[in-house]
Amino acid sequence: MEIEGCIALVTGANRGLGRAYAEALIAGGAAKVYAGARDLSSIADPCLLPVKLDVTSRSEAAAAAEECSDVNLLINNAGIMLGSPMLASGAEEAMRREMEVNVFGVQNMIRSFAPVLSRNGGGVIVNVLSVVSWFTVPFNATYCASKHAALAVTDAARIQLRSQGTRVVGVYAGFIDTDMAANIDQHKTPPRQVAERTLEGIRRGQEHVLADRRAEEVWRAMRTEPSLMAEAMQQSWDKAKGRNTGPSGSLA
Repeated sequence: MEIEGCIALVTGANRGLGRAYAEALIAGGAAKVYAGARDLSSIADPCLLPVKLDVTSRSEAAAAAEECSDVNLLINNAGIMLGSPMLASGAEEAMRREMEVNVFGVQNMIRSFAPVLSRNGGGVIVNVLSVVSWFTVPFNATYCASKHAALAVTDAARIQLRSQGTRVVGVYAGFIDTDMAANIDQHKTPPRQVAERTLEGIRRGQEHVLADRRAEEVWRAMRTEPSLMAEAMQQSWDKAKGRNTGPSGSLA
C-alpha cells in the first residue's frame, strides 16, 4: 500500500507518537488524515481533520466509522501505561484501565472499521504494540499483560480479515520519547522514527514492523534464547526488591 494518496485515521493523534504518525502521513503525501482525540481542541494542525474519539466508547467508534467512511488506513495508536507490578496495591484497577484502552479499545476500533476498509478495497490496520508483547517486565506487568493481549487481538484480526484484503500490521518498539515514558530513565526512541519505520513497513507489505534497535534485539533474543530474558527480568526484580519492598514482600 502506498502512503501517497491514502486516507488515514490515527487514534490518540493529539500528542506523542500519534502526532508523529499524523505528521509523517502528511509529509508522506496522504490525501487526508483524520486525527482522533477525546478533546478536539487538542488538535491544532490545520492539515488534520479532528474526530472526537474515545476508543473505549462503542458509540464514538461507530460514529467515527460513519464520519470517516473513506478511510483505507487505520492506525490504532491510543494507549495507556500505568506502571504497576502484578501484585502491587491497585494492580487490578491499573490492569482493568490498561486492558480497556490497549485491548478492548483496539478490538472496538477494528470491529467498527473493518467494514469501512472492506468497502474501500481492503486497506491496512496498524496496531501499535510493544516489545513487551513478547516478554514481561515485572515492574510494569499489568501493561505487559495488556500488550500480550493486544498482540493476540492483532494476530486474530490478521487471520480473520485476510479474506477481505485487509492487512493487519503489528508495530513493536522499546521506550518511545513521549509523555508516557517521561519518568523512565532509559534510552528512548524518537517517535518520528517509529512513525517513519511504520509507514515504510506499510509500503513494503510487512506484517511485523520492528521500529527500533530494542525491538530488533528482543525479537532475536526471544527466538534464540528466551530463557535468558526471563532470567534477566528475575534478577532485575530480585535486585530491586532487596532495596524497596512493601508489607507483603511485593515491590511497593
